[in-house]
Amino acid sequence: MRVDYATLGQTLASLTEGEDDIVALMATFACEVHHSDDRFDWTGFYRVVAPDLLKIGPYQGGHGCLVIPFSRGVCGAAARTGQVQLVPDVDAFEGHIACASSTRSELVLPVWNTSGDLLGVFDIDSDQPDAFTSQDAQEMTALLKATFAR
Repeated sequence: MRVDYATLGQTLASLTEGEDDIVALMATFACEVHHSDDRFDWTGFYRVVAPDLLKIGPYQGGHGCLVIPFSRGVCGAAARTGQVQLVPDVDAFEGHIACASSTRSELVLPVWNTSGDLLGVFDIDSDQPDAFTSQDAQEMTALLKATFAR
Protein backbone atom coordinates (compact mmCIF):
# COMPACT_ATOMS: atom_id res chain seq x y z
CA MET A 1 0.00 0.00 0.00
CA ARG A 2 1.36 3.43 -0.98
CA VAL A 3 0.30 6.59 0.76
CA ASP A 4 -2.50 8.64 -0.81
CA TYR A 5 -1.30 12.11 0.13
CA ALA A 6 -4.60 13.84 -0.67
CA THR A 7 -6.54 11.52 1.62
CA LEU A 8 -3.85 11.68 4.31
CA GLY A 9 -3.96 15.48 4.22
CA GLN A 10 -7.74 15.53 4.58
CA THR A 11 -7.60 13.03 7.45
CA LEU A 12 -4.92 15.00 9.29
CA ALA A 13 -6.79 18.29 8.80
CA SER A 14 -9.98 16.74 10.15
CA LEU A 15 -8.31 15.09 13.15
CA THR A 16 -6.25 18.13 14.16
CA GLU A 17 -8.75 20.93 13.49
CA GLY A 18 -8.66 23.39 16.37
CA GLU A 19 -5.86 21.56 18.20
CA ASP A 20 -2.85 23.61 19.27
CA ASP A 21 -1.09 21.24 21.67
CA ILE A 22 2.19 20.30 19.96
CA VAL A 23 2.46 16.85 21.55
CA ALA A 24 -1.12 15.96 20.57
CA LEU A 25 -0.45 17.13 17.01
CA MET A 26 2.81 15.16 16.83
CA ALA A 27 1.20 11.98 18.19
CA THR A 28 -1.69 12.16 15.73
CA PHE A 29 0.57 13.03 12.79
CA ALA A 30 3.01 10.17 13.53
CA CYS A 31 0.20 7.64 13.92
CA GLU A 32 -1.61 8.58 10.72
CA VAL A 33 1.57 8.69 8.63
CA HIS A 34 2.84 5.40 10.07
CA HIS A 35 -0.29 3.52 9.04
CA SER A 36 -0.57 5.16 5.61
CA ASP A 37 2.19 3.28 3.78
CA ASP A 38 3.81 -0.16 3.99
CA ARG A 39 7.25 1.38 3.42
CA PHE A 40 7.13 3.18 6.78
CA ASP A 41 8.62 1.05 9.57
CA TRP A 42 9.26 3.83 12.08
CA THR A 43 7.69 7.27 12.05
CA GLY A 44 8.19 9.88 14.68
CA PHE A 45 9.43 13.16 15.96
CA TYR A 46 12.64 14.28 17.58
CA ARG A 47 11.94 17.52 19.43
CA VAL A 48 14.35 20.40 20.01
CA VAL A 49 14.72 20.46 23.82
CA ALA A 50 17.94 22.50 24.21
CA PRO A 51 20.39 24.23 21.92
CA ASP A 52 21.66 21.67 19.39
CA LEU A 53 19.84 18.77 21.09
CA LEU A 54 16.92 16.57 20.01
CA LYS A 55 14.94 14.17 22.18
CA ILE A 56 12.51 11.54 21.04
CA GLY A 57 8.90 12.63 20.83
CA PRO A 58 5.72 10.86 19.84
CA TYR A 59 6.41 7.98 17.46
CA GLN A 60 5.12 4.71 16.04
CA GLY A 61 7.24 1.58 15.63
CA GLY A 62 10.05 0.03 17.63
CA HIS A 63 12.28 1.89 20.05
CA GLY A 64 14.13 4.93 18.77
CA CYS A 65 17.21 6.71 20.01
CA LEU A 66 16.35 8.81 23.05
CA VAL A 67 18.74 11.71 22.44
CA ILE A 68 20.36 12.94 19.22
CA PRO A 69 22.71 15.92 19.08
CA PHE A 70 22.45 18.18 16.02
CA SER A 71 26.02 17.09 15.20
CA ARG A 72 25.14 13.40 14.63
CA GLY A 73 23.11 11.31 12.24
CA VAL A 74 20.46 12.02 9.65
CA CYS A 75 18.11 13.64 12.18
CA GLY A 76 20.91 15.85 13.47
CA ALA A 77 21.75 16.90 9.90
CA ALA A 78 18.12 17.89 9.21
CA ALA A 79 17.98 19.92 12.43
CA ARG A 80 21.41 21.50 11.94
CA THR A 81 20.88 22.51 8.29
CA GLY A 82 17.12 23.03 8.25
CA GLN A 83 17.07 20.92 5.08
CA VAL A 84 15.19 17.74 4.22
CA GLN A 85 17.43 14.67 4.33
CA LEU A 86 16.50 12.03 1.75
CA VAL A 87 18.84 9.09 2.35
CA PRO A 88 18.49 6.10 -0.01
CA ASP A 89 21.15 4.05 1.83
CA VAL A 90 21.76 4.80 5.51
CA ASP A 91 24.99 2.79 5.48
CA ALA A 92 26.43 5.30 2.99
CA PHE A 93 25.50 8.30 5.20
CA GLU A 94 28.57 9.31 7.18
CA GLY A 95 27.75 9.46 10.87
CA HIS A 96 24.44 7.60 10.57
CA ILE A 97 23.11 6.54 13.97
CA ALA A 98 21.71 3.01 13.83
CA CYS A 99 18.78 3.24 16.23
CA ALA A 100 17.40 0.12 14.53
CA SER A 101 19.60 -2.30 12.60
CA SER A 102 16.75 -3.01 10.15
CA THR A 103 16.68 0.58 8.79
CA ARG A 104 17.90 0.78 5.17
CA SER A 105 16.67 4.23 4.07
CA GLU A 106 15.42 7.35 5.76
CA LEU A 107 13.50 10.56 5.14
CA VAL A 108 13.92 13.30 7.75
CA LEU A 109 12.16 16.66 7.53
CA PRO A 110 12.58 19.77 9.67
CA VAL A 111 9.39 20.87 11.45
CA TRP A 112 8.75 24.61 11.86
CA ASN A 113 6.05 26.51 13.72
CA THR A 114 4.24 29.61 12.47
CA SER A 115 7.00 31.86 13.85
CA GLY A 116 9.66 29.99 11.89
CA ASP A 117 11.13 28.32 14.99
CA LEU A 118 12.45 24.79 14.58
CA LEU A 119 10.25 22.47 16.68
CA GLY A 120 12.22 19.37 15.73
CA VAL A 121 12.39 16.87 12.92
CA PHE A 122 10.01 14.24 11.57
CA ASP A 123 11.79 10.97 10.84
CA ILE A 124 10.52 8.15 8.64
CA ASP A 125 12.57 4.94 8.47
CA SER A 126 12.14 2.05 6.06
CA ASP A 127 13.61 -1.45 5.98
CA GLN A 128 13.66 -1.10 2.17
CA PRO A 129 16.62 0.53 0.42
CA ASP A 130 15.84 3.69 -1.56
CA ALA A 131 12.25 3.68 -0.28
CA PHE A 132 11.58 7.42 -0.53
CA THR A 133 11.24 9.83 -3.43
CA SER A 134 11.52 13.58 -3.81
CA GLN A 135 7.72 13.57 -4.14
CA ASP A 136 7.47 11.96 -0.69
CA ALA A 137 9.69 14.74 0.66
CA GLN A 138 7.60 17.48 -0.98
CA GLU A 139 4.27 16.00 0.11
CA MET A 140 5.42 15.39 3.71
CA THR A 141 6.83 18.92 3.89
CA ALA A 142 3.44 20.29 2.85
CA LEU A 143 1.61 18.12 5.40
CA LEU A 144 3.94 19.21 8.19
CA LYS A 145 3.48 22.86 7.26
CA ALA A 146 -0.32 22.47 7.17
CA THR A 147 -0.29 20.85 10.60
CA PHE A 148 2.38 22.77 12.53
CA ALA A 149 2.76 26.15 10.81
CA ARG A 150 -0.88 27.08 10.39
